[in-house]
Amino acid sequence: MNQTEDLSGSRLANAWAELHALSNDTTPLQANAYRLAFADPEFLLRRETRGIRFQLEMLKPDIDQQEQGIENTVVVFGSARFPDPEQANTALMRAEESGDAAALALARRGARNARYYEQARLFARLVAGYSKSRPAAEQLFICTGGGPGIMEAANRGAHEMGALTAGLNIALPHEQSSNPYVSPSLSFKFHYFALRKMHFMMRAKALVAFPGGFGTLDELFEVITLVQTGKAKPVPIILFGSDYWKRLFNFEVLVEEGAISPDDLKLFQYVDEPQDAWDAIKTFYQL
Repeated sequence: MNQTEDLSGSRLANAWAELHALSNDTTPLQANAYRLAFADPEFLLRRETRGIRFQLEMLKPDIDQQEQGIENTVVVFGSARFPDPEQANTALMRAEESGDAAALALARRGARNARYYEQARLFARLVAGYSKSRPAAEQLFICTGGGPGIMEAANRGAHEMGALTAGLNIALPHEQSSNPYVSPSLSFKFHYFALRKMHFMMRAKALVAFPGGFGTLDELFEVITLVQTGKAKPVPIILFGSDYWKRLFNFEVLVEEGAISPDDLKLFQYVDEPQDAWDAIKTFYQL
């Protein structure tokens, strides 16, 4: 069996070596009918092969996570724009020294929102600390969008506890690199939002949404809709920062207008402390 695998691997390696050699000597990769199909980037990037790219973007993160024992995750969403407290305090000091009223207002807002960064970090530490002493099948791993802000904070908290932590990043027009706290072997980059969101849900045992913008709202309402319609199994959906979320949405209006059922409001809950968010997850699963 090993010999067969080696022979097969050799054939694949030859195809990779050919492609690698072209890129190393800066030879332009031109369309080539004779090139093996899976080693032909021009072919794989055609409109007609989009379905294949869907499959690859589905399989790669799935297989890699399986091999590393990542089966249960707690997904943390939130703004990429909220700074960590140290950055926020530095910016505030500089703004105060400058005397620029506009800069000072922005710096004060950053300092105010930096508390969410710290709370996301502390929440992730609670999750990772619990998992340290659990059998592999019962461990929970922090998973984020892999970017800065709240995502970085959650990955950072898990990283500080020595835990593996996943990041599902997305290719954007303005390049967004993975934050430094994502485990390198679990740092994935997606082209398709739909596949990325599917991966969030595949292993999610809970969703914790910190204050955020359009991306956070998109991901949050996707999860709520999947659970509401029975397309996904019920999981704790936690809105962290009750003042933010209640100012942003008056969900009671949806009930009053008959757009949702009163029971739909039970699909999520508000919390304001890291321990409360973790307690909600523990209560749901009777941990």
